[in-house]
Amino acid sequence: MKAEIIAVGTELLLGQIVNTNAQFLSQKLAGLGVDVYFQTVVGDNAGRLREAIEIGRSRADLLVFTGGLGPTQDDLTKDVLAEYLNRNLLIHEPSMAQIEHMFSSRGIHMVESNRRQALMIEGGEPLENTTGLAVGNGLSVDGTLYLLLPGPPREMKPMMDGAGEAWLRAELGAADPLYSRILKFAGIGESNLEAKLIPLIDGQIDPTIAPYAKEGEVSIRVSTKAGSAIDADQKIDETVAKIKALVGEFLYAQEDIPLEEEVIHLLRASRRKLASAESISGGLLAELITNVPGSSGEYVGGVVTYTNIMKHHLLSIPLTQLEGEGAPGAISDSTAAIMAERVRELSDADFGVSLTGVAGPAESEGKPVGLVYVGISQRGRATEVFTLNLSGGRSMIRLRAVKSALYRLWLALNRE
Repeated sequence: MKAEIIAVGTELLLGQIVNTNAQFLSQKLAGLGVDVYFQTVVGDNAGRLREAIEIGRSRADLLVFTGGLGPTQDDLTKDVLAEYLNRNLLIHEPSMAQIEHMFSSRGIHMVESNRRQALMIEGGEPLENTTGLAVGNGLSVDGTLYLLLPGPPREMKPMMDGAGEAWLRAELGAADPLYSRILKFAGIGESNLEAKLIPLIDGQIDPTIAPYAKEGEVSIRVSTKAGSAIDADQKIDETVAKIKALVGEFLYAQEDIPLEEEVIHLLRASRRKLASAESISGGLLAELITNVPGSSGEYVGGVVTYTNIMKHHLLSIPLTQLEGEGAPGAISDSTAAIMAERVRELSDADFGVSLTGVAGPAESEGKPVGLVYVGISQRGRATEVFTLNLSGGRSMIRLRAVKSALYRLWLALNRE
């Protein structure tokens, strides 16, 4: 079954609120075996809403509405849909009694417009609102299903989880739900990852493979419909094995977690400790690491040595290494190595990681924007330094540098 979500509200078009309802509903419908092909946002305008209904009716079997069920004149969803279906609006008496009781119990005069929240479309099924006043509605007309839900998430989600889902299940009958697994990759860009997976993507039928990216990380969603989680896992496992054969060296998790969380998991499993020395990243690595709950057991701390004098005082890096004619400079592979080694030694950690480079907007020490050195010092091993040439703005370069450092840590931990 194909579905379209129609979110009603001018405030959505103006960007005054974010349409989180669509995300929730898409995930919910996928779990019911319903494919969401389209999402539409339309303002509080009767003509444009009717047009959205007509378009949705032409390309979907289920239209799910959120918003426009309230008491004011711009709450038009039920009115417009009732007119489109040539049906009357009727008062749902239990909802009306609930509204009247709410006002009387609080000693508040109820204005006539509040009766609108108890209206439902003739021939439909009322959907109880356990957290608000506007009754929902479910209708099946000429082979198309219409599900009307409130706009506020605190009302919409409980209604969908309760009466809305029950009504849909009764209308849909048995349908295989959609199961998905998220694969997380690092150390490779979205386009390169997709290029390596083209043989699988071009030939995909079931399960399906869909890549999407965030800064410094790439995800693959592997999805299939199946009668049970066991059947789905078997189908997905077969596809994941093929993906790993092509790009397994970049796959760090089979769940939707950030790279820093997986690094902490590996440190914890191996009972290792980590310390950091940051220049270009200004503490961003430490921030990401400490955002992981419980990371204090693995991350002993770090220093932000942004200037040469701080590198000298805190990490005992000779000024002759950092400044003067013929000096390698702060932005160099040798300085990155010393930073990583000194912070590991000072903290008695198993790993020391360092970042130094140029984030911009201008070059530094005669070195270009985007040049970054990542140092990895590991107890009992020779220090490694990796040279990066990153693109993007200042914030993007810093984030990509940190994610690259985490990727190198991940590789080192897996090597062990």
